[in-house]
Amino acid sequence: MSLAILLILFVGLCAGMAIAWAVQRSTGNSGWIDTIWAALCGIAGLFVIIAAEDGNPGRKWFAGLIVGIWAVRLAGHIAMRSSGKKDDPRYAALIESWGDKASIRLLWFLEIQAFAAFVLALSIYAAILNPAPFPGVLDLLALIVALVAIAGEGTADYQLSKFKKEKPVGKSVCDIGLWSWSRHPNYFFEWLWWCAWPLVAYAGFERGWIGFLAFLAPVMMYWLLNHVSGIPYLEEHMEKTRGEAFAAYKRRVSAFFPRPPRQE
Repeated sequence: MSLAILLILFVGLCAGMAIAWAVQRSTGNSGWIDTIWAALCGIAGLFVIIAAEDGNPGRKWFAGLIVGIWAVRLAGHIAMRSSGKKDDPRYAALIESWGDKASIRLLWFLEIQAFAAFVLALSIYAAILNPAPFPGVLDLLALIVALVAIAGEGTADYQLSKFKKEKPVGKSVCDIGLWSWSRHPNYFFEWLWWCAWPLVAYAGFERGWIGFLAFLAPVMMYWLLNHVSGIPYLEEHMEKTRGEAFAAYKRRVSAFFPRPPRQE
């Protein structure tokens, strides 16, 4: 794939996130930012798969399938969640902290997200360049990881949505199902999905440094979710709005990697 095609991809992602900025500014609903970002990641992934000149055709079809399923589910879920709801507390906190410069700083923040989507697409591209016969053992393992991740994230999203609708008496923090093992199971399974791509990259073939690029996706997603735009802002909001109930939840339940809850 030529540098010109990569440049087109990058510019397209930047333009897409500029549209996300315009939508947020006009609606006041930051949920549409993540909807558009998820859709753009899916489009970018399919773009590099189609544009790739090398690689095993069967592996390309396989990659396109799991990218499509992941993107449609995630973007669709966020769109339904964002429709008619109040502003996302993570973005609301950022916008408030930026004060008078919120508009321009939000635009720059979203363009950084465009760059992140570009890096994720490069990881998919590095994986599907693998010319080894398909399917290999690691391809099958990647399929299992991807499907478990999609199902796990979907289950976590459903459990949280159900909790919010039912509003159990005396409970202000969702600690049912997967949420009793991780405070952010949806983030964990989102990260897990990106862990499938290094497996695809090294299925039956010694890839060298090109295949190593596939590791960028899980490494970057772990960093973003745990230290940048995911857990920190969301937990700060929960501490302010849920108080001692969330503090007790934090003492019992792992932040990211699922494990049995501690006994208080």
